Amino acid sequence: MTVKLKRIYDDYTKNDGKRILVDRVWPRGVSKENAKLDEWFKEIGPSKELRQWFNHDADKFDEFKKKYKEELQDGEQKANYDKLKAMQKENSTITLVFSAKDEKNNQAQVLKEMLETN
Repeated sequence: MTVKLKRIYDDYTKNDGKRILVDRVWPRGVSKENAKLDEWFKEIGPSKELRQWFNHDADKFDEFKKKYKEELQDGEQKANYDKLKAMQKENSTITLVFSAKDEKNNQAQVLKEMLETN
């Protein structure tokens, strides 16, 4: 089972498998048709408070990762993470789609790491 990461602004390919948007907010400038998504797990994204605190500051990424993993332990975020794990088991390839410019320090990276270690 392969977990890939891709910015929503990158072109869709057939190798993407199931495409799942993991952002809480719909990405600017992208139509739902052009996004070619299979799912949008809106509630899996970091809370508004955590997103605003992090503000894509690479120096805060380690702390962001810790806090985000804590958020994924209950409520809608946990329910969506459990669905994501199930989708991973049901599909040979899933692609976590995100909109962040920083491709290394974002919630999709955290989710991919969690999926690959659990």
